[in-house]
Amino acid sequence: MSTKLLVGGFTPSVLLSVARRTGRLDEHGLEVGEVLVPSSPAQFRSLLAGELDVAFTSPDNVLAYRFSPTNPLGATADVSIVSAVDRGMGLALYGRPGLSSAEQLRGAVVGVDVPTSGFALALYSLGESCGIGRDDYQLVALGSTPQRLKALLAGGCDATMLNAGNELLAEQAGCVPLARVADVCSPYLGTVLSIAGTTHLAHAQALARALRRTAEDMRAGRVDDAATDEAASVLDLPEDLASRYVDRLKSPDEGVIVHDEVDLAALTTIVELRRRHLPSLVDGVDVLADALDPSSGLIAPRSNEQ
Repeated sequence: MSTKLLVGGFTPSVLLSVARRTGRLDEHGLEVGEVLVPSSPAQFRSLLAGELDVAFTSPDNVLAYRFSPTNPLGATADVSIVSAVDRGMGLALYGRPGLSSAEQLRGAVVGVDVPTSGFALALYSLGESCGIGRDDYQLVALGSTPQRLKALLAGGCDATMLNAGNELLAEQAGCVPLARVADVCSPYLGTVLSIAGTTHLAHAQALARALRRTAEDMRAGRVDDAATDEAASVLDLPEDLASRYVDRLKSPDEGVIVHDEVDLAALTTIVELRRRHLPSLVDGVDVLADALDPSSGLIAPRSNEQ
């Protein structure tokens, strides 16, 4: 009998879809449903309420909700990272059609999930790398990446952070990347599998193993046709963009992660982005000072099977 899990993410996961299609989920006794969340605060509210069993999310969100009492929900919680999933999947700052240089960001409206999210923190560093400071543009909270893509194409913002297939649709519509995370914030960790508490730890670890085996299949080119079909289906991409998406999935710099342990160098990048752009002190102490210590609980205990 399969174990049922409900995962919440911002953009449909092609990796999960391929794991389902190729039988990797069945091999690990899992039946995994997927729902899309409108924002990171909504995602973690649902995760903590038990409405979601696991989440595909930014590692920065786990940092914020585990360590920082100033997070959007206003309280810390027992959330942790079970496994790394990808390295950003093409994450970059994109300008609307007609906005083709970072200099045009001065006075522009820039869309973010929320101003304190991990993608927003990366945005600040990308802007700085182009000589553009946070006071040079106006931030507007627009929610998840697909929502921000719609806003970008409809004129609701002049620029935003896009990835995971959304950036390919933006390029097709005439948008251009102004700066890429892989060039400025490397090594980077884009998506992780996260849980609240330990109730679903064993099942989340089984899901992590299934996804890792699927990632290995992808990197080895064993599931190109299935991955292209799923990318076209779940992301509504034309065949040429679906093929480009699969190439990005296979990229060692931006794509899926195939090793067992969370990359501490990449996680350090995420921690330092938050410490730099959104420092948080409690009684004068940096809340992230010991975040990378093995005893902090940020990374969930690994099972023997992993």
